[in-house]
Amino acid sequence: VQLQASGGGLVQAGDSLRLSCAASVDILSLDALAWYRQAPGKDREFVALITNGGRTKYVDSVQGRFTLSGDNAKSTVYLQMNNLKPEDTAVYYCNAARKTGEHYSVYWGQGTLVTVSS
Repeated sequence: VQLQASGGGLVQAGDSLRLSCAASVDILSLDALAWYRQAPGKDREFVALITNGGRTKYVDSVQGRFTLSGDNAKSTVYLQMNNLKPEDTAVYYCNAARKTGEHYSVYWGQGTLVTVSS
């Protein structure tokens, strides 16, 4: 499974961005797709997740501002980020998990940089 993240950029506080994560396989074949982020000098943290059943989960700091959606035909998951804050500045990574037998295989895409200026 290959994941291609895109959509990052430099924006001002309050602006919006939409990140895309394109998968090389049918996203319905994946158990979940997620976004993580890593700010300078910090550990990578979970941001949001969507399961192949459509359930979503968000870290508290983005709840109500970020929204996940999927386009099965394009094998792409989107992270709509509204009302961006300087603390959202980070490299954003997409992640996929697929259960194989008793184990989960985890895949990572390359990061896309989001910079939010105050």
